[in-house]
Amino acid sequence: MQPPPLRLGVDLGGTKIEAVALDPQGRELARRRIGTPQGDYEATLAAVAGLVARIEAELGATGTVGIGTPGSISRATGLLRGSSSVCLNGRPIRQDLAAALRREVRITNDANCFALSEAADGAGAGAAVVFGAILGTGVGAGIVVRGAVLEGPNAIAGEWGHNPLPWPCDDERCGTPCFCGRAGCIETWLSGPGIERDHRERGGSALAAPAIVAGAAAGDAACAATLARYEDRLARALAHVINLLDPDVIVLGGGMSNIERLYARVPLSWGRWVFSDRVDTPLLRNRHGDSSGVRGAAWLWG
Repeated sequence: MQPPPLRLGVDLGGTKIEAVALDPQGRELARRRIGTPQGDYEATLAAVAGLVARIEAELGATGTVGIGTPGSISRATGLLRGSSSVCLNGRPIRQDLAAALRREVRITNDANCFALSEAADGAGAGAAVVFGAILGTGVGAGIVVRGAVLEGPNAIAGEWGHNPLPWPCDDERCGTPCFCGRAGCIETWLSGPGIERDHRERGGSALAAPAIVAGAAAGDAACAATLARYEDRLARALAHVINLLDPDVIVLGGGMSNIERLYARVPLSWGRWVFSDRVDTPLLRNRHGDSSGVRGAAWLWG
């Protein structure tokens, strides 16, 4: 079977909708971005359909469509759940987008799209099992096995951010409440807001995450201590992943993935918690940056 002339990917975010068209070899042919209609489900469907139609008209061809969005499709109801764009929750978004686009669509969590992009032609290309972790405003992850997204029977494979921080220190026990209704989730420690909160609570000033990193590089003792705590927590959290999944590669995305020292320091630490005499797992920075999510959505059609 010949591959489709176009693979279209759509990243349906809370503030913007981005679409990309790839050729069968993964070369980018077009990219467009618009604002997300706020709180309006029908307008969001129309915006996605309009964006796809615009790209196809410009390129003079049609293609497959993959969609990445926060949240996941419930196996029980077929409805979207857990999306930060709350107007999408409880809606049959896959069916409605298929009707709006007049074709089948594939839809998955945006972290799955990130992992798939990096496995297809990014930092994890050629690896059999890729764990892609997003460290941004929130924390999520996707798992790709031999080129296919692993979703699981509950469609929650890779929900790493909503597990408790492993091997907690005494001052980490119980932890901070998470939006999911529990406390002490990995997301509350390893997200951008998480490191900022930790810095304030441990006696630092109110600084944004990039300023904390810059302060550590400039020799600020409080910032250096905060970043060291972050690295230790990331090492523990990823050691847990290695013990459970033993992926061939771990790829980081999101704003916190831009901290260059993580890639050297975290692997030096995680061996203390990995149940092995040595750890050969590479920890890599993403190749496609902010484009990974929308490119991964396009790759949902293989």
